[in-house]
Amino acid sequence: MAELTIQIPDDLAQQLQPVQDRLIEIIEIGLHEIMTTHYGLHDEVIEFLASGPKPEAIIAFQPSSEAQRRVMELLDKNQASVLSPDEQVELDQYENLDFIMTLVKAQARKRLSFAK
Repeated sequence: MAELTIQIPDDLAQQLQPVQDRLIEIIEIGLHEIMTTHYGLHDEVIEFLASGPKPEAIIAFQPSSEAQRRVMELLDKNQASVLSPDEQVELDQYENLDFIMTLVKAQARKRLSFAK
């Protein structure tokens, strides 16, 4: 096992004091969150929505072929029951994002129907 020395603010040190025997677990969880939060599709959707698209563009939005290939790969692995834990998290993230985009597209359709 390697030894690592870091300097942290005093208030954070106080917060960590009661859980110091779990620091490795805390670091692992934090690292996992950082490394699994952003996938290509997330960046695509964030960029797209940040551009202020009109309802028609929202309805027409499709992920890139690369993102679609990755989702299909994960779905195939899931079907074969060979997803790693990290891949399961990634697939769950994609499924959540798909649900959100479904809601956004429904709202865009609603706005278009009211505008007519």
